[in-house]
Amino acid sequence: MRHIGVGFLATGMACFAQTTNDEIALAQLLNTPAALTRSLVSAGHTARLQHVMAKARRGEPITFAVIGGSITQGAKASKPDFRYGNLIADWWRQKFPKSKIGFVNAGIGATGSNYGALRAQRDLLAHQPDCVVVEYAVNDGPLEVCAQTLEGLVRQILAQPSQPAVLLVFMLHRHGGSAQDWHAKVGRHYGLPMLSWHDAVWPEIQAKRMTWEQISPDEVHPNDFGHRQVARYVTTFLDKVLAALPPDAQLPALAPPPQPLLTDLYEHTALAEAADLKPTANQGWTFDVTNKFWKSTQPGSTIEFPIPGRQVYFMYFRIKRAMGKAAVQLDDAPPKICDAWFDQTWGGYRVTDLIGTNLPPGPHRVSVKLLEEKNPGSDGHEFRILGLGAAGTQ
Repeated sequence: MRHIGVGFLATGMACFAQTTNDEIALAQLLNTPAALTRSLVSAGHTARLQHVMAKARRGEPITFAVIGGSITQGAKASKPDFRYGNLIADWWRQKFPKSKIGFVNAGIGATGSNYGALRAQRDLLAHQPDCVVVEYAVNDGPLEVCAQTLEGLVRQILAQPSQPAVLLVFMLHRHGGSAQDWHAKVGRHYGLPMLSWHDAVWPEIQAKRMTWEQISPDEVHPNDFGHRQVARYVTTFLDKVLAALPPDAQLPALAPPPQPLLTDLYEHTALAEAADLKPTANQGWTFDVTNKFWKSTQPGSTIEFPIPGRQVYFMYFRIKRAMGKAAVQLDDAPPKICDAWFDQTWGGYRVTDLIGTNLPPGPHRVSVKLLEEKNPGSDGHEFRILGLGAAGTQ
């Protein structure tokens, strides 16, 4: 396609991306009143968002943050400036030039809201964000347990003394799947604004007015146009909130978060990455100081770690290499077999496996034994332990 100009958000803010004829036609399709209406699942309660905007209007510094998976991290965006989070941060800078706008991208590829809830204090809340976009609808499954972990992440953010605003963004897989239905239950309970890339684009794909390939080069990740359009839906909503922003003296009162919808276990979490794990027993495992994981290649090797909590997670690395299997046992429960080999070639990722639920507070014992058995597709036994996590901690 012939390049004819500069792409821009609905706000008129240049994002310095070349735009094709195809993208202009696509933008016209996805910015009709019907598509814009579909993109807003719920405006929610905007009191927290109004207070953040008022703070920025006064010229006080604010921090905008995003947390999620590889889409948020920026996979398939051609440069960081074109990621949806960066573009939304640019909206804040344009609308509030007297305020210093900080930006935190807490996205980590191939991770769900379970790991998000475990790492929220370290990667997100330590930066004291004023407004947070949460994106996990494609990395989470359409399951209640995923709604539980999302709720825990939301509750952690809402509980901060600075009373941050939270928005949910729902993406989708190539074939239309997402965890939106379960995530939206959480969003409605907490009165969160919710925007949906799924609801905006999927009807157009089903009607064959556009194709998936126009917005994504793979199964999940939006291209530069997709990132711009996601940002456009969010900033269109923010524009409406800003247009109705009252004077400071008339700002609505902020209500405390309601009681949990599903559980508050994931409001209280602990994360021990591999470097933090102190074995109580070890035979045959070594710590890789450079790459920060516990490793063994010798079947029969065993290692044990203690951890408190009522829900316990075991984290390890999967990749298509010479990887093996391990039996992971929590206390005296039957062991779970974890396979570190898989058949995809796009790279490796962190697995965050729930290995114990509804437990007494602990402490608990996690033991790992490297097995002789391995996947037939693998020609080795290497296994990497990345960490342990727990929910329901005090």
